[in-house]
Amino acid sequence: MNIQKWLTKNTHSLFGKTVVITGATGGLGRELSRYVVMLGANLVTVDRNESKSLALEKELTDEFPDASITRIIADMEDFDSVKSACERLKGIPIDYLILNAAAYSIPRKCCDTGYDNVFQINFVSPYYFIRELVPLLTERKGRIIAVGSIAHNYSTSDPDDIDFSTRSCSNLVYGNSKRYLMFSLYELMKSEKGNLSVVHPGITFTNITAHYPPLVFAIIKHPMKLIFMKPKKAALSILKGLFEHTEGYSWIGPKLFNIWGYPSKKPLKTAKKAEIDRIYQTAEGIYNKLK
Repeated sequence: MNIQKWLTKNTHSLFGKTVVITGATGGLGRELSRYVVMLGANLVTVDRNESKSLALEKELTDEFPDASITRIIADMEDFDSVKSACERLKGIPIDYLILNAAAYSIPRKCCDTGYDNVFQINFVSPYYFIRELVPLLTERKGRIIAVGSIAHNYSTSDPDDIDFSTRSCSNLVYGNSKRYLMFSLYELMKSEKGNLSVVHPGITFTNITAHYPPLVFAIIKHPMKLIFMKPKKAALSILKGLFEHTEGYSWIGPKLFNIWGYPSKKPLKTAKKAEIDRIYQTAEGIYNKLK
């Protein structure tokens, strides 16, 4: 099956619907943006880089002249920026909110919220968006699509080091932030059946993987492109979240070993109830402190 056949079989028109994508100008975000515009949706991009947002808008409107695109600039490290973007989103009739923005191996710092920047970008800011926008999404019977990661299973959360600010291993720091995002949303959205899809792209070649030293990256980038799925195919797992929800503890990702192939839904058994409850309570505590 090629991608076009998969799209015909697994998607339908989104005409008249509004899709918000955070991190829209990255490798996966760019492909997602193209898919949703191709399916007829009104696209709202939430991204920190204005020039890249403008370039993406031009690229999409060149290909799809009737495309409706709204740009919102927001830096997930800057909480004032996040709050401002959230207020703008409250004035938009959202049908789908895709939490795609993420950071992996970046220079570490403590954000204005007091949390590590990787934790804030990947969890604190997205969770704030959700808590603020859930009432509006519920009213429209909208859906949240949260992009998780297989890295969430590299370690368990630590109540004594919530944001892993004392850790230096990028896999652990990134995985912990995704663990918080995924399991807090499962608990938050329990009563909102059908309104949550947790998805993951497996491993793909995007800017988020370009964190190695330049010489090392120059050597490995071509084999990586051959071994792992391209963003165009990896993004299908996220796109499928618009059309299929993940009830209970399940997620949508590549069929083979969570790395290769077209999307499939699988049960998720990587955290015990006590930890999930603690993650959710911590998430609520963070939100209540910041709102």
